[in-house]
Amino acid sequence: MFGCSKKDPILPGTRYDIFDNDEIKVSGKDLPELSENITNISGDENCEYKQDSTNTIRFGNRKVYSGFSGNGYVASHQSPICVGGYAYTGLSTGEVIKLNKNKLVWKVDVFKENSLTGGTPVVDIVAHVGVDKNYVYAGGLGDAFCKLNANNGNKIWCLGISVGVDFIMVDDFIFVVETDNNLYAINKNNGEVYWKTEIKKQVKPNYDGKFITVGKYRINYKNGALR
Repeated sequence: MFGCSKKDPILPGTRYDIFDNDEIKVSGKDLPELSENITNISGDENCEYKQDSTNTIRFGNRKVYSGFSGNGYVASHQSPICVGGYAYTGLSTGEVIKLNKNKLVWKVDVFKENSLTGGTPVVDIVAHVGVDKNYVYAGGLGDAFCKLNANNGNKIWCLGISVGVDFIMVDDFIFVVETDNNLYAINKNNGEVYWKTEIKKQVKPNYDGKFITVGKYRINYKNGALR
C-alpha cells in the first residue's frame, strides 16, 4: 500500500493515504486531435460477477467476496468490470479490489487522508472503475481519482478529485466530472490536468467526436471552452 498508515475508528483495519502531493495544477494546454470514438474501459460485455450494496460480490450464484459494509453508504448501481478473466470493482469503504473468481488478488485504498476525519467517513466508490490495457482507473467520494497498475494495484498517480459519476476516456485523455461541478481533462499517462471547466450538473460526460457534453453543456474538448 502507499503513504502513511492511519487507524480509522469506523472502518476496520489500517487505511492508507495514497497521495504524495494532493495539489491540483491545471497546465492550460490544449489537447491534440482525438479520434472519434470513446475508448472501451467497461470490460467484457458478459460479466458473470454481480455486486450488491453490502459489498458482497457473487460469481454466478456463488458468493466469492464479502466486504465490510459501513453505515450510511451512498446508494449506487456499482457493478464489477470483467477483463481477461478478472473482475475489478470499487467498494463503499473506498477500496478498489481485483478478484479471480473466489480469490482476492489485491485491495487498494482510493481516498484522501482527511476524508477519514470528522464523523462517518464518506469514501464510497460509486462510479464504475475503468480498465484500459494494464491499468485501472478509479475515483470515489473520498477526494481521489487514481490510476493503478492492474497487475498488483500499485499507484501510478492520484489526483484530489472527488468523483460521483462515471467518467470516459478518449485516446490518451480522461474526462472526469467532479462533485464540485467541474469537468477535468486529464492525461492518462502522467495525470497532468490540461484544463477544467465549471458545469452545473453531475452526469456522465459524453463525446461525439467534436465536443464533450455534460447535460446541456457542450464543451470544446481541446481547451474546455463552453459552446
